[in-house]
Amino acid sequence: MSGPTTAPDDPQPPGASAPAPGASAPGGSVSGGSVSDASASGASASDAFVSGASASDASVSGASAPGGSVSGGSLSDASLSDASASDASVSGGSGSAVGASASVSGGSGSAVGASASASGGSASASASGGSASASASGGSASAPASGGSASASGASASASAAVSSRPAAFPASGRRPGRGRRGRWTPWLYLAPALVVLAGLLVYPVYQLGLISLLEYTQAQVTGGEPTSFQGLANYAELFGDPEFWSVLLATVVFAAACVLGTMLVGCSLAVLLTRVRAVPRLTLMLAALGAWATPAITGSTVWVFLFDPDFGPVNRVLGLGDFAWTYGRYSAFALVFFEVVWCSFPLVMVTTYAGIRAVPGEVLEAAALDGASVWRTWRSVLAPMLRPILIVVTIQSIIWDFKVFTQIYVMTGGGGIAKQNLVLNVYAYQKAFASSQYSLGSAIGVVMLVILLGVTLLYLKLLRGKGEEL
Repeated sequence: MSGPTTAPDDPQPPGASAPAPGASAPGGSVSGGSVSDASASGASASDAFVSGASASDASVSGASAPGGSVSGGSLSDASLSDASASDASVSGGSGSAVGASASVSGGSGSAVGASASASGGSASASASGGSASASASGGSASAPASGGSASASGASASASAAVSSRPAAFPASGRRPGRGRRGRWTPWLYLAPALVVLAGLLVYPVYQLGLISLLEYTQAQVTGGEPTSFQGLANYAELFGDPEFWSVLLATVVFAAACVLGTMLVGCSLAVLLTRVRAVPRLTLMLAALGAWATPAITGSTVWVFLFDPDFGPVNRVLGLGDFAWTYGRYSAFALVFFEVVWCSFPLVMVTTYAGIRAVPGEVLEAAALDGASVWRTWRSVLAPMLRPILIVVTIQSIIWDFKVFTQIYVMTGGGGIAKQNLVLNVYAYQKAFASSQYSLGSAIGVVMLVILLGVTLLYLKLLRGKGEEL
C-alpha cells in the first residue's frame, strides 16, 4: 500500500474545462415516489434524494462543472429498498449522494447513509442507524456513524461510531419486556403447589418433632392422665448424658460410612463394566440390578435372613460353615446387614453413573485408550472428574439413606440384636419412643439425627467448594 501522494499545484484535474459561473445543480427530491427523466447541462453532478423509493432514468451528460467535467455520471435503473440507494459516479469533479454511495476520481466524494470513495482527493461518509465507510487514495477519509459501524482508510482517516438507542427488544432500562415486578413472582406461582405439598409433608412434621422434644411427653400425657409441661433442653441434657447414646452414635457413623463406601464402590464398578460388555450381558445385569432396587426393604431383609439361616440357608452349606449363626455375633450381624444394604442401594448409583458415562464424548475415552491408560487410570483421571456432579448427588443420597437405616437392622437382628448390640440411632429412637413410651426423648434423638445429616451434607459441599470443584 503506497503512501500519500502530493497534490499538484493546479487542483484542477486534467481535461477539466474553465469554471462556468452561475452554473447550478438541479436536484430531485422524492419521498415515497420516484425520480425519472431528469437531465442537466452545464451544471455539477445532480443530487437525488430518495427515501424508501426507487430512482430510474436520471442522467447527467455533456456537462461541465466547477472543478472539472462530468462524464458518465448517471443514475440509471437503481432500485432502493428502505436502506440501499442509487450511485453517483463523477470523473474529475465532485459527487454527492444521500442514502447512496459516491465514487469520485480526482476530486472529492461524500455520501450520507452509505459509503464514499475518492482517488486523489477526499472522501466522507456518514450514516445514522446504519453503517458508513470511506476510503481515499492520497487524500483523507472520514466516516462517522451513529447507531452502527464506521470504517475509514486513507492518508488521514477518522472513523467514529456511536450507538444512540437500544433495539426494541431491550429498552434503555436494560430489562426484558414484561419482566417487571409481576414477572419476578411468576416462577414462584408455578412452584406454589409443590411448595405447599412439601410444607405439609416435611416442614410441619419437623416442627412437631422439635416441639415434642422440648416437652414432657410420655404415655401419661398421651392418654390425658397428666398435663403436658415444657421442659426446655432437659431432654437433650438427659440424652447427651447417657453413655448408651454415644455408643449407638459411634456405631451408626461407622456402619453408615461403610455402607456408603461399599455402595459407591459396587455401583461405580458395575457402571464401568456395563460400558465394556455386549448387549445381552448388559441387559441381564441391568434387569438383575433393577430387581434388587424394586424389592421392598422388608422383603429383601427377610430373604437375606433365610439365605444365611444356620439350619436351612444355602449360603452356609456352600461355604461349609455348618450351623454358624450370623445374627448372634455383633460384627457378623452388622456384616450381614451391610451386604443387604449395599445390595438394595447400588442399583441407583450404577444406573446414574452409567448414564453419565454414556454422555461422555467417545473421543475422550478413545484418547485415554490410545495413551495407554488402564481402566483404573481412565476412571480416576478422566471419568471421575467429568462425573463429579453426578457422584456428589448419589453420595449425599447414600449418606442420608444409610445413616437413617431402620428396616434392615430391625428385621435382620430382631430389633437391635442380642443385648442391643446392633443398635443404630433410628432403631434406638424407636425403642425410646415406642418401647419405653418416652416420646419426647425419641423426638430429641430425631432432631439430633436431622442436625447431624444437615451438618455432614453442608460440610461435604463446603470441602468440595474449597478445592475449587464446580457443583
